Amino acid sequence: MDKWCLFEIKKELKFKTKIKTNYKKYMAMKKRSIFLLAGIATLYFNNTYAQETTPQDSTRTASIDQVVITGNSRPKPKIESSTAISTFSAKEIQKQNPISAAALLQRVPGFAVETSGGEVGNNLFARGIPSAGAYEFVQVQEDGLPVFEDGALQFANADNFFRVDNSVSRLEALRGGSGSIFATNSPGGLINFITKEGGNDFKGTAKLETSTYGLMRTDVNLGGALVKDKLFFNVGGFYRTDDGIRKTGFKANQGGQIRMNLKYVFDKGYAKVYYKKLDDRNTFYLPIPLVQNGNDLKEFSGFDANYGTYSYRNISQLNIPQAGGGFFSRNLEDGIHPKVDVLGAEFKYDLGNNFSVLNKTRYTNINMNYTGIFPSGGPKSGADFAGLPVSQGGLGMSNYQYSMVSSGAIVNPAYVQKLGFWAIDKQMNNFVNDLQFNYKFDKGNVTAGFYKSSWKSHQNWNWSNVLATASDKPELLNLVNPALSPNATGYSKTYNGVIDMSFLLRDSQVQGSLNDLYANLDFNITDNLSFNGGIRYSRDFYKGYGVNTTTGNLNNSGLTTDGTHSFLTTTADDNMSVLGNKYTYWNYDVNRVSFTTALNYKINSENAVYARFSNGFRSPNEEAYYNNMTNLSAIKPVTTNQLEVGYKYYSRTFDIAVIPFYSTLKNLSFTDVFSDGTSENKFANTTNYGVELEGYARLFNNLLEVTFNGTIQNPKYKDFTGRNADGSTFNYDDNTVRRMPKVYFNIAPAVNITKSWRAYVSMNYYGKRFQDEKNAQTLPSFSEFGAGTSYQLGKIRFAVDGTNIFNTIGITEGDPRAGSPSGDGTIMARPIMGAAVRASITLDF
Repeated sequence: MDKWCLFEIKKELKFKTKIKTNYKKYMAMKKRSIFLLAGIATLYFNNTYAQETTPQDSTRTASIDQVVITGNSRPKPKIESSTAISTFSAKEIQKQNPISAAALLQRVPGFAVETSGGEVGNNLFARGIPSAGAYEFVQVQEDGLPVFEDGALQFANADNFFRVDNSVSRLEALRGGSGSIFATNSPGGLINFITKEGGNDFKGTAKLETSTYGLMRTDVNLGGALVKDKLFFNVGGFYRTDDGIRKTGFKANQGGQIRMNLKYVFDKGYAKVYYKKLDDRNTFYLPIPLVQNGNDLKEFSGFDANYGTYSYRNISQLNIPQAGGGFFSRNLEDGIHPKVDVLGAEFKYDLGNNFSVLNKTRYTNINMNYTGIFPSGGPKSGADFAGLPVSQGGLGMSNYQYSMVSSGAIVNPAYVQKLGFWAIDKQMNNFVNDLQFNYKFDKGNVTAGFYKSSWKSHQNWNWSNVLATASDKPELLNLVNPALSPNATGYSKTYNGVIDMSFLLRDSQVQGSLNDLYANLDFNITDNLSFNGGIRYSRDFYKGYGVNTTTGNLNNSGLTTDGTHSFLTTTADDNMSVLGNKYTYWNYDVNRVSFTTALNYKINSENAVYARFSNGFRSPNEEAYYNNMTNLSAIKPVTTNQLEVGYKYYSRTFDIAVIPFYSTLKNLSFTDVFSDGTSENKFANTTNYGVELEGYARLFNNLLEVTFNGTIQNPKYKDFTGRNADGSTFNYDDNTVRRMPKVYFNIAPAVNITKSWRAYVSMNYYGKRFQDEKNAQTLPSFSEFGAGTSYQLGKIRFAVDGTNIFNTIGITEGDPRAGSPSGDGTIMARPIMGAAVRASITLDF
């Protein structure tokens, strides 16, 4: 635990009366509290196993000993925090060995996480709040400041800019509650990764990992003292390369990061500076074709559901002329490639008379190239794609001929697929400062702060469509009309496999200037009853622009398709996008107050109950601004109200948290970007009620450990009626919120075979969902199983971890870019990864 946290806790205890433990008073209180009855029942576990010794490879740090800082104005024992918060120590993270940050967050109740995108680009939905994806209603933080101010910018999910490695000390994941008081745009919660700091003892970790999919990864972390008791350092990071679980034919993931910090501790506080460099590229996996019959999913012919992907080497290169001159080149092998530089500092000082000041500041600069294959609809037979009328999704060709781009050989493909080759470049920066004053008094403390954040995101899009075989090793196809001469106008529908050349260009920018005042009060009404209240005033300013586009072609450019034929012979360039010189500028102001209030009753040292109400908001997202640049009155901040109550029991061998909640949401805008470049422009309200469960038990003389988390909920649309783009009306009132399971949980039992040898299995269950708001397409429930074993030999740990060991075909989303899902038959969906095994050796020294 951080030395400063220990110092703060000791100071805090000076202001509290010692907890009374008179047995008679305790028994009388039991009769007046149903929650206490539940607590007494669980004491069995504590009494039975109180004298046990923890195995070397146990996964759990006792929650009763844990102190949390996220969503609180001061370090606070977990049982005294009136929040729904889950914690994971570095040791727990190591044992779980998550393949991505999203995989780790699957262990948090209330967070429905989709992990099928790969290592990055995944989606998290907090407490049933719907969104287009990303981390729209939660804020992902490192050491209490955002990874980037807005975690749901287009093609810039927060997890693109963060990696879990051995330099992480712990994770604290807060749902709802006080999230909107301590951060912006976070009514769904806070996800705070806290990094390691050095201590007086030099310590280090080195890890080497390999896998069944060509992984080679090295993690190193070192920390210690440069000057004993005064100056400490920590440096850590990783480098990794692998082929990807889905077979791309190239290195799917390659790169790494390094983090370092230097901390100076003096009598009245500390000062810390730190730096992070991330340069990593990851393949992003999109929907593939499957065959659905009710709840039964099968592979599409020629496509491996567990290991196949359209993101394949044979279609990885794009090089096409532009209507405005020059060429546009892109390499799919670059995938999602962020280059991130972070420089930050933190300062705390005791001003005397129980006053202290804390200031955190950080500058983040990001340059990211994003390249991915996005299917445009589903596969069609070669005959249907070419011959069907345009109104039915075909090209209306009475004569057609397919050939391979690679060899020129004439072929008759059973199925073809139009694929979007989407390229996005983003330049982003964020300067943030959080200044906080704290005053402690006999019964509690008051915190007041000013939060300032200035950020900018500038993006350029260049999207094309290619034509390929509908297989997991796709080949580019050319399509021509053999009844015409190769010199005839419109002879070809493609240009070296490209069927729509740069059909969408976009140049846009968003800037945010956030100016937020906040205050928080912790007050101990009695020794056991505490009050928490917080308020945040947000005066935020957003502005941006979008560049208009026109259409053009290459007919009169003087260029040729093959050195001989002009672009008059192909239709591939007929609707090329051209950036104009007309800019649409916009400004949008946010002037809102968020607040929360809570009571926490600590029944005894192991049992507590709490109740909390919170009101928060999320500013409109990037796509909502772009869609409504000329009419910003159509959009409003999304507001939420949440009520939660909770019971917590923490001991050294048994934990349980039961947290019922109810939430309402207003003014949600739908912003899915479709494969043709358009997007939705609908608005809805939602309600949700549910219960979050989280538990842990160490049983049978430490032989068995069980961790569990689960969520039961019922998210519904309210007042969701309106008109579609084609003029038809819709009424989705009381429909289930899309992509939200009503039940999902994770359970992971582990057996400590000896004090050093451990084996575990895990099960992730994801309940039935609907892909769309009209509830037309069902996403069936599925269970994913993992298993592994580890052996601790002194300071060396050997481990083997398997994921999806039964090769389950479980889909986390359909195709949100298709617009109108059809239900059964051939569908487009994104399945979880196939079975994979990783093996690692870790040395702690």
